[in-house]
Amino acid sequence: MPDQRLFFALWPGADVREALLQQLSVGPAVKGRRHHPDDLHMTLVFLGQLRGRKPACIEQAAESLAGQSFELILDHTGYWPKPKIVWLAPQSTPEPLIHLVDGLKQRLTECGFEPEQRLYKPHVTLFRKAQRISPWQLMQPIQWPVKEFVLASSNNPQPNQSRYKILQRWSLK
Repeated sequence: MPDQRLFFALWPGADVREALLQQLSVGPAVKGRRHHPDDLHMTLVFLGQLRGRKPACIEQAAESLAGQSFELILDHTGYWPKPKIVWLAPQSTPEPLIHLVDGLKQRLTECGFEPEQRLYKPHVTLFRKAQRISPWQLMQPIQWPVKEFVLASSNNPQPNQSRYKILQRWSLK
């Protein structure tokens, strides 16, 4: 695996992705760069460039987790001004999601990664480089049955192409 920007994430299936896209079509008009539909995801842990680290250690860290499946309810919208991001998130974070993120961080330290110190804020980025908007009420919460997590990489896409590629998947029990 050559040097590439890697991250662990939750990747929605077709039904959840369709619900996310539907919310985009009925939400407020947003001026910004909309994510490609295939790129909608929730980052768990960002790894950055491999730079000589062994991919086998990263894969073993993921395989060693005994995470459980759970339901994620996306019911909260917002805007972060510094990165200019419009997002959708759960109002409350399910315990299995917290355990999954903490477990990955703990195991990845053995691979030479230093865990991020800031508080984990689960969210799905809808727009980047967006103008400020106020949070809006969803027509109905999006129910996301989470049964797996993935290792993904980012690349430099052409216009209207997906930016991310799923490299590997792991099931949650």
